[in-house]
Amino acid sequence: MDDSLKAFGDKLSAALPGAVTETKFAFGELSLTVARERILEALKFARDDADGQFACFVDITGADYPERERRLEVVYHLLSLTKNHRLRLRVQTDEDTPIASATSVYVGADWFEREAYDLLGVSFEGHPDLRRLLTDYGFEGHPLRKDFPMTGFVEVRYDDEEKRVRNEPVTLNQEFRKFDFLSPWDGPTGALPGDEKAKTP
Repeated sequence: MDDSLKAFGDKLSAALPGAVTETKFAFGELSLTVARERILEALKFARDDADGQFACFVDITGADYPERERRLEVVYHLLSLTKNHRLRLRVQTDEDTPIASATSVYVGADWFEREAYDLLGVSFEGHPDLRRLLTDYGFEGHPLRKDFPMTGFVEVRYDDEEKRVRNEPVTLNQEFRKFDFLSPWDGPTGALPGDEKAKTP
């Protein structure tokens, strides 16, 4: 762990009292959990401070933890090309509370926030064009949430007779099969076909 990166984490925490709620060091990277209301302050400090210089915005991702009160977590990844350091900022929110858009600090956050909105349902206040990015118009739900069904709600198919695309409720032509006879994870539980030919010592 680079001491200068640890010193920057301490400096950010001291410069923004109450903004950082948790600090972790893992895999040579600094990870800070930031209060939702203070994320823009933390991003600006990371970008502008001489000891940080995190001018390169890598991406935004997210995760869903349904057991938490604030189930959605948004993660910002920043890179300092000058210092060769990486910084991870985490923010927790719920389904209804928006997070301030990072586009005023990093223009490159635009489509990443749209992706997080589309797939996780995180709303970003102040985003210039917050709409779905990867799913189709009229799509229901957010596919990366843990409570989203694996089959989805509707299936899309082209109807050759009507010469148009149709949205229909999902139908399963067969039940989900359970492949545990030759599963490489579970291993066989009994004799396999052909075992009777094996010679026993």
